[in-house]
Amino acid sequence: MLQLGNVLLNDLVAFRREEVLHSLFSSHVLGMLLGFLFHGASMSELDLCTLIEDFGDETKCRSYIERLRWPNGITCPACKSDKISRIIKRHQFDCDACRYQFSATAGTIFHDTHLPLWKWFLATYLLCESRKGMSANQMKRQLAISYKTAWYLCHRIRAAMLETAQEKLGGTVEIDETYVGGKARRWRPRSEKSVVIGIRQRNGDLRMIRAKDAKSATVRQIIDANIGGHVEVIMTDESAIYPWALNELKRGVHKTINHTREYAHGDIHTNTVESAFSLLKRGIVGTWHKVSAKHLPAYLDEMCFRFNNRKNDFLFRDTMLKLIDSPNLEYKHLTAKVQDAA
Repeated sequence: MLQLGNVLLNDLVAFRREEVLHSLFSSHVLGMLLGFLFHGASMSELDLCTLIEDFGDETKCRSYIERLRWPNGITCPACKSDKISRIIKRHQFDCDACRYQFSATAGTIFHDTHLPLWKWFLATYLLCESRKGMSANQMKRQLAISYKTAWYLCHRIRAAMLETAQEKLGGTVEIDETYVGGKARRWRPRSEKSVVIGIRQRNGDLRMIRAKDAKSATVRQIIDANIGGHVEVIMTDESAIYPWALNELKRGVHKTINHTREYAHGDIHTNTVESAFSLLKRGIVGTWHKVSAKHLPAYLDEMCFRFNNRKNDFLFRDTMLKLIDSPNLEYKHLTAKVQDAA
């Protein structure tokens, strides 16, 4: 009798252990599945082959946009009701409260697009993954679309990458300036170069801003807009711009490096911001080949967004979220003259 009790007890313990293991395994797999559905695959897992496999048709792309846009369930954009009916044949939804009909792409940058959604996904992935950017000509060849479509597509994705309401930089900050533009020629003795001010927080974000000139008053406005009062050290070269461009508080934490003698003196250097400039120049020379002064800020925003998110495992997902939330950039605005587009 005692032996039978021990057998039953062992069976009960084994059954309980198996039930617990099954519960843990199920919850782990379910958690991974839900994480993928609502947050998307990480960039370390999302390679080009996986992207094509997961988002190779319009239905899969629409489902992904739907999950990103309404992670807690579909709601009506007009009245916010969650009483929604699905119109399967038209890929639309019907609100049972106000009878408003809408789709997953309505009110987004994808609304009324003539380009297949899977090509949008490919273009977004390529711009996120290309360290030095991607030209419209290359995008045209890879997606088998016209140059005009590729150029417009790239600029709309760049516009969505624009970071708004950025926090001011602090800690140890490096500042430097560079010049972007054509070389002087015999028939064009004066080269029209654009000034780019680079500000990089060590172990932090990068900002590259196109300035109208390199005068101290202009640089001061840029510095005050991007560097906060909690900055500890500001490092520059010995250019005469910066002593006049810094206010009294920032002048007290200003350190310089003389590039005529050395490129670094201990931890005093501007090498990290100059490395970002090097990446920008390689993008202009090797990828885009030519960047107009009008569209230069868009290319700077793209480079900074990709650089600041270089360790983001969910870069593709976050970029798609920005595309969903961003307003549509009209083609006529892109091709307008500078004074008309402002």
